[in-house]
Amino acid sequence: MYWDWKFSNLVSLLFLGFALFLYFQFHTYPSPSSPLHIDNMAEDASPESIYDFSVKDIRGNDVSLSEYKGKVVLIVNVASKCGLTQSNYKELNVLYEKYKNQGFEILAFPCNQFGGQEPGTNEQIQEATCSMFKAEFPIFIKVEVNGKNAAPLYRFLKSEKGGYFGDAIKWNFTKFLVNKEGKVVERYAPTTSPLNIEKDIRDLLGSS
Repeated sequence: MYWDWKFSNLVSLLFLGFALFLYFQFHTYPSPSSPLHIDNMAEDASPESIYDFSVKDIRGNDVSLSEYKGKVVLIVNVASKCGLTQSNYKELNVLYEKYKNQGFEILAFPCNQFGGQEPGTNEQIQEATCSMFKAEFPIFIKVEVNGKNAAPLYRFLKSEKGGYFGDAIKWNFTKFLVNKEGKVVERYAPTTSPLNIEKDIRDLLGSS
């Protein structure tokens, strides 16, 4: 009995050792013949412009930001119940109406991370932005802009242009200005009036 038990354990250990050998041999180390997976990981980790990102619009449709190539873009995290809401939407609408035919675009991303001031569903947000705030520029689905669940686009924006006292978005209506090559050129605080950045927009558009 003793020798049978010892032999059985020995066989089990040999089998386990062989199984571990096969696992580490074929599964742990990437094959030199598979560089595409590594390249794709590198691309995902190192985006070069906003054109490397896809997002979902307020209706849930996929939108590649490469659609905005050649345009000057203002990206804003918005909220419907903030003290800054009325003035920002009003002035954003003015800028959009004035420059949309000159190659200017505004991309609005609702966010509920600041005082719970964007609590509605995407459908409710769409209704509010269209009927209450008369926004005609693109609105996207509600996202997080800080923390571990921050949207990849916002991680990129913050890495390109940090803010005072750290890179985190501080409040609703933080604004990022992007040039015609998809590069982030400026970041503006929530309290910065959209009309106060009109000159920067004109400069990027090449308007006189």
